[in-house]
Amino acid sequence: MFKGRQFDRSVILLCVRWYLAYNLSLQNLEEMMAERGVEVDHATIHRWTVRYAPLLLEQFNLRKRVVTRRWHIDETYIKVRGRWTFLYRAIDSHGDTIEFWFSERRNLAAAKRFLNKAPKRHGRHERIVIDGSQTNREAILSCDTTDRLPDRSRHQLKPIRILQNRYLNNRIEQDHRAIKRRVRPMLGFKSVDNARAILGGIEMVHMMRKGQAKYAHNWQPSLTDQFEQLVA
Repeated sequence: MFKGRQFDRSVILLCVRWYLAYNLSLQNLEEMMAERGVEVDHATIHRWTVRYAPLLLEQFNLRKRVVTRRWHIDETYIKVRGRWTFLYRAIDSHGDTIEFWFSERRNLAAAKRFLNKAPKRHGRHERIVIDGSQTNREAILSCDTTDRLPDRSRHQLKPIRILQNRYLNNRIEQDHRAIKRRVRPMLGFKSVDNARAILGGIEMVHMMRKGQAKYAHNWQPSLTDQFEQLVA
């Protein structure tokens, strides 16, 4: 993963981890590394983050714990080049992150794409809590119908139960805050591709803090140890 890089793996992982986990600007990181005797440009740190965040997330997903079948789904706003885009997110009844999907639009097609993505990795859900969004409701009904039609098992799949109440969805509204708290100091992303890569990394760190990765003997390592485990 780090073959041919000018800097040591430990330096790259440190910069990527700090940028994804804490409210630091790229210039802050450049200064902090200079104080440690490492001369690295802030643009280089940004390239590292965009390059390695998706790869680290991919490795994390191989260790991710099983989630429950009761989901909360919602979307939040993210600014890219001065325009609002949307981050679709789902958490389970324990507050663990299930899945997320970054989209330039907030419409039925985007909601369907997100709802088709999540079950492929985590299995079929039995109940979904949403707010008052009719678009999300239509997407759930459409995806559920499509999913149940080809089922030929002896026990027919039951329709997904939809609970539509903004107050019941406070759990995910609160969970959005951890992501927004890190994104806000970035003052918006410069491109959709960069936003997708960095948001994936931020979500990964958020899941690490929740203890969503599987480790031997229920060991709960620090963020530093977890990053090292991903590239071990």
